[in-house]
Parts: sequence; structure tokens; C-alpha cells
Amino acid sequence: MASPNFIDYIKFCSRSGHGGAGYLHFHREKFVQHGGPDGGDGGRGGHVILRGNAQLWTLLHLKYRKHVIATAGNRGEEQDRTGADGKDEILEVPLGTLARRADTGEVLFEITEDQKEYILTPGGRGGKGNAFFATSTNQAPQHAQPGEPGKEEWIILELKLLADVGLVGFPNAGKSTLLSVVSAAKPKIGDYPFTTLTPNLGVVSYRDNLSFVMADIPGIIEGAAEGKGLGIRFLRHIERNALLLFLVPADSTDIHKEYEILLNELQKYNPELLDKKRILAISKADMLDDELKHAIRRELPKEIPAVFISSIANQGITELKDLIWKNLH
Repeated sequence: MASPNFIDYIKFCSRSGHGGAGYLHFHREKFVQHGGPDGGDGGRGGHVILRGNAQLWTLLHLKYRKHVIATAGNRGEEQDRTGADGKDEILEVPLGTLARRADTGEVLFEITEDQKEYILTPGGRGGKGNAFFATSTNQAPQHAQPGEPGKEEWIILELKLLADVGLVGFPNAGKSTLLSVVSAAKPKIGDYPFTTLTPNLGVVSYRDNLSFVMADIPGIIEGAAEGKGLGIRFLRHIERNALLLFLVPADSTDIHKEYEILLNELQKYNPELLDKKRILAISKADMLDDELKHAIRRELPKEIPAVFISSIANQGITELKDLIWKNLH
């Protein structure tokens, strides 16, 4: 994922089509002086529809579509023919996309299935033609319905990455390096804060041709839930992960405290995140000897499994994969 190409938030105006008007018409042909009503119904206005697409991973293709407009339905026709429906506007979006109304914040739905469609803004219904209103006591109705107007509303789409494992840690904890080692993903790596400015996804191969998806989330800092650093912009991606892998470097001044800070930020953002399974990995462990590892392990939180790893030296990676798979399944 290249930084400029990852878009996880867009806002646009969604306008559905007006319904077509019903037709006011009476049957006319040679030798028939008083033909009955035969005005058909108007067609439905076009919907604005969202469709899930498992091949997409960003909302980039919608970034410059500020207005999405479906067409109106056609007027009804004679001989009781219904007008054609307006053309639907279908927007394909990545799985994990959440749609909400911009003015109220109301969540409409979240797309999690490939090719499943949701009507975002419904088109107006077509009006009834005069044939519809014919009765035994009113055999020549002189009216037909107008079509219902379409709707116009501002919509926000937010993308929450669908991944099995979410990497959580401070900047420079080694998350991007780990992802590059265990998968084919090529995230930007550097020895300075906020190297990762966008989430990265990687498919991690496991035993017997099995695999799981890991997401590298941009580094969290203390106060992220209030908007500091990269703030809450990327915290929402963690909501879709089944397992959270906390990464704390071995050269941290207080590993347990750093883990607690990360946990606290997640709790402030969304307390339900603490219900997810967690694993703690001590990165950069190649700089530790067995005595130091033993001393550090005594200070680690007891409520979650922990493992020492080194992405550079390829230490503990197999053990980490086994631990992740065991907790996922």
C-alpha cells in the first residue's frame, strides 16, 4: 500500500432519481369512441447502491466523486405500459466499509461480504397511471399520480480494515519490519517516528498452506484517543481485527508500562477493544541474552501470552505464528 493511494474516509452527496409520473391516457382506436383508461405507472427512480468488493482495499477511486447522482424514472405510457426505471448508481467499496449520514452521524450499515449490495439512497417510487384508479363507479378517472421525488443526502464512508491480526505499538516498535518479514507486504521502514502513515496489510503464510491476514496500524502515542499524533484516524482499523498483537521493543525503559499505556488508549477509544484476544511480543530481542530475557519475563503482565522475537535475526517468528494461530482458532 503506497501512502498516497490509501484513502479510508470520504464524504459525498448522494442523490437518488425521481420517480416517473403516472400517465393520464384513454384508449383510442378506430370505431372505439369511449375507450377505457390505459395510462401506465411511472418507473422507479434510480437507487444509489453500495456493493462490497473483496478486490478493493481503499476508497481512492471515490475520492474525487463529490456528487453521485442516479437518473429519474420514465413517465408511464399508454396501453398500461410502465415507464422504465431510472438507472441505479452502483459504487463498489472494500469490505469493512461503514456508511453513515453526515448530518446526524447515524450508521446505516457496514459492508462485510463480497458482492453484497446495500441501497444507500433509495429512488422515488413511480406514480400510478389513471388505469390504476379505474373502478366500477369511476370508469374514467381523470387523474394520475406524480412520481415521488428522489432523496439527496451527504454520506460519509469510513473504511475499517478487515484483518485477523492487528499490530499495536508505539512508533518504531518494529511493526512494519515484522510485517515485511512474515508476509510479502513492503511497508515503508525507517528509524524515525511515524514511518508508517497508512495501514498496511499482509497475508502471512502458515503451515499446511494455511494463512492469516495481518495489519500494520500506524504507531499509537499516549493521548491518541484524544487526537494526538495520528490520533483516532487509524484506531478504528483495530475494531475489525480478531486478535491484537502488542509490540513493545526490548530497549524500552519500562515494557510493562508501555503495554499499559497502549491498552489505556484503546480502552479510552472503545472499551470493547479490551474484549479481543491479545498477545504481547517483545521485539528487537536479538540484543538480549537469556538472563535478561528471564528477568524481563518476570515483569511482564501475566494475563496475556508473551513471546520474544527479532524480525531482523528471524528469532521467535515461528513461535509467534504458532501462538497467533492457536489464539485465532
